[in-house]
Amino acid sequence: MYCLKKLILPELNLFRLKIKNSSRVKKILSFRDKDGRISRGRDVYDKWKGAHWTLSALADIGYPAEDKSLNSLKEQVLEFWLRDVFFTDVIIKSKSDLAKKSGVPVINGRHRVCASMYGNTLLYLTKLGLFDKRLELLADRLLHWQWDDGGWNCDKNPDARNSSYMESLLPLRGLSLYSKYSDNKKIKTAVKKAAEIFLKRKLFRKVSDGRVMKDEFLSLHYPLYWHYDILGGLKAMSEADFIKDRRCSEALGILESKALPGGGWAAEKKYYTVSDEFNMNSDSVSWGETGKKKMNEWITADALYVLKSAGRF
Repeated sequence: MYCLKKLILPELNLFRLKIKNSSRVKKILSFRDKDGRISRGRDVYDKWKGAHWTLSALADIGYPAEDKSLNSLKEQVLEFWLRDVFFTDVIIKSKSDLAKKSGVPVINGRHRVCASMYGNTLLYLTKLGLFDKRLELLADRLLHWQWDDGGWNCDKNPDARNSSYMESLLPLRGLSLYSKYSDNKKIKTAVKKAAEIFLKRKLFRKVSDGRVMKDEFLSLHYPLYWHYDILGGLKAMSEADFIKDRRCSEALGILESKALPGGGWAAEKKYYTVSDEFNMNSDSVSWGETGKKKMNEWITADALYVLKSAGRF
């Protein structure tokens, strides 16, 4: 069931091997201890050097699949995300209940949980070919927590009725990829519902009046981490085979308009600093140039992937 398809092109396998042996990857993995885990920082989610973000970075840059040397990191993240507390629903009727009860809050019939954590874990473990039966548990949690409108949200405000873009993007991507290896038909249904919350807003506009939801959504970032922008949305639509939906057209046009005169695309903003210390939002490596006039290779690679998928390349 979990047999990862072998790459057809030998040169692509060779390229992935070069990625594994690159100075960038060696730096990213340098924070492992003698057991192959990352014990510094607070926990696996430590931004941006914890085990969670380490595996996320490797998966996104094309690290080779089925590398057993990553098993210790896989165990570390699964032990953390599959704790009993995440399998316990607690009905919350007042703010005071939040401090008294341990588990996943259910307010007005909606689970309030940071599903991006689970979506990302499912995404990177699948990409890296680190399969086992526990991945089905991650998918099951996402299905259990999915809101009626198709997405997810961790907002504890009882009046919150719409899913969050930031909490829904990674679950969409994770479930979309995992659905290719799972026999669970409910996952494909969940993917379609999740894609719709983005598509009905043309990836960046409010349903109510058509205005831009957030100006930040129109700026390009790398890495995106748990955040959202139109390139991240278009990438998700490409992966889930919705990129040719007419409602992606405006966002695709904006992406095309951002191409630099000399070629490529820019990382217009970033969500990280570079440091060897385990400080909040500090990454271990630089991810290239940032600025509206400077080509960034990671943004460019994603933009080309999206435009090729859309038939616009």
